[in-house]
Amino acid sequence: MRTFHVHNFGCRATQADGAALEGMLRKQGLESVSETAGADLVILNTCTVTATADDEMRQVTRRVHRENPGARILVTGCYAQRAPEQLAALPGVHWVIGNSHKIQIPELIGMEEDGGAPFHSQIHVGDIFSHQEFLSAPVEDASGDRSRPNLKVQDGCNNRCSFCVIPSVRGRSRSARPEAVVEQIRGLATRYREVVLSGINLGRWGRDLDFRFRFTDLLRRVLDETPIERLRLSSVEPMDFSDDLLRLIADSPRIASHVHAPLQSGSGSVLRRMRRKYRPRHYEDRIRKAREWMPLAAIGADVMTGFPGETEAEFEESRRFIESLPFTYLHVFTYSERPGTEAAAHDQVPMPARKQRTRILRELAAEKNLAFRNRLVGTTISAVTLDQPGTAMSENYIKVELNRPRPANQLIDVTIGSVSEHGVREASPFRVL
Repeated sequence: MRTFHVHNFGCRATQADGAALEGMLRKQGLESVSETAGADLVILNTCTVTATADDEMRQVTRRVHRENPGARILVTGCYAQRAPEQLAALPGVHWVIGNSHKIQIPELIGMEEDGGAPFHSQIHVGDIFSHQEFLSAPVEDASGDRSRPNLKVQDGCNNRCSFCVIPSVRGRSRSARPEAVVEQIRGLATRYREVVLSGINLGRWGRDLDFRFRFTDLLRRVLDETPIERLRLSSVEPMDFSDDLLRLIADSPRIASHVHAPLQSGSGSVLRRMRRKYRPRHYEDRIRKAREWMPLAAIGADVMTGFPGETEAEFEESRRFIESLPFTYLHVFTYSERPGTEAAAHDQVPMPARKQRTRILRELAAEKNLAFRNRLVGTTISAVTLDQPGTAMSENYIKVELNRPRPANQLIDVTIGSVSEHGVREASPFRVL
């Protein structure tokens, strides 16, 4: 094997894992290629948060094998940890390696390259809960979007939400050592303007290291000890958005004005059945404080429709709650039964009703996003230029169409002239606003 391609599915933590894996394989002498067709080794770094994610991964596996039958396919990530035998049966799959063994991938594939006996559909999946230390390799380069690398600093989750399979495939909450995070960001800062900090339960960073450590301690240390120009935080659970964290984001020009707090439902009774650790009034307090302190911040949430037992009245309660809050975008998901979870054993909402509720909330999200983009017209905001020519990502998470090409991976100030179909456009230098 001389060439490889990594295809990442799912969340930013998975993308960070994929970027770290790319770096490890390059150090082993393999060459990364941009398409599966030219790869000797295709690595599928999977998600299993929904049945749709599982279906997509199986379809991609079959397509890769059909289009590049000579490639060896390695399946890793959360789906591999959950159902390795299922994946080993797919055509072309040579290895199935769970999260428990992910950092050993270079060693495992090297065994065959070094003359070991050939094998097919070899499974390497162990007990993820036996791992007490943070398992990750350093991220040296961005993956996917080459101007905004994802750095995973936390993995696993100690929560037990009744719908979620992720703790069983990621294990307990574990944190990267602060000195390791600082070292990596210091290195990334020499090549990138923005770094995205990610994790499965990011706000719990540090709790397993020392009872005194909190996520804000890590952020302050990174700001004090590295020259990184911008940090962006991925998803943080609502009750981990403390006043201290919100104030730090609001006061620091080096942290993007971006708050993403998973909601799941705006109905208190549904939240109880989900075993979420907050109620709508708690969530509302955090979101309204974020908007008060950051008038133009991006404020986003994950929302689930069709949770088992969700009545029309509970859905309407959730819709009204969402409508009342200053969200700028939503990630709306249709509930998907996950094997082994508590919620999967309960009475299910019919799929047509689930999809109808998803459509309603996505339309509401589009209205809120458009209203927010219209608010930005005439303002000047900071953005990082992307690899896609003539585009940038604003600190408040809006795609900006630039009025002239600029090099990728630069921080710029942009005056917004108008709204585009999915983002905003930079004002013409010859137009008076």
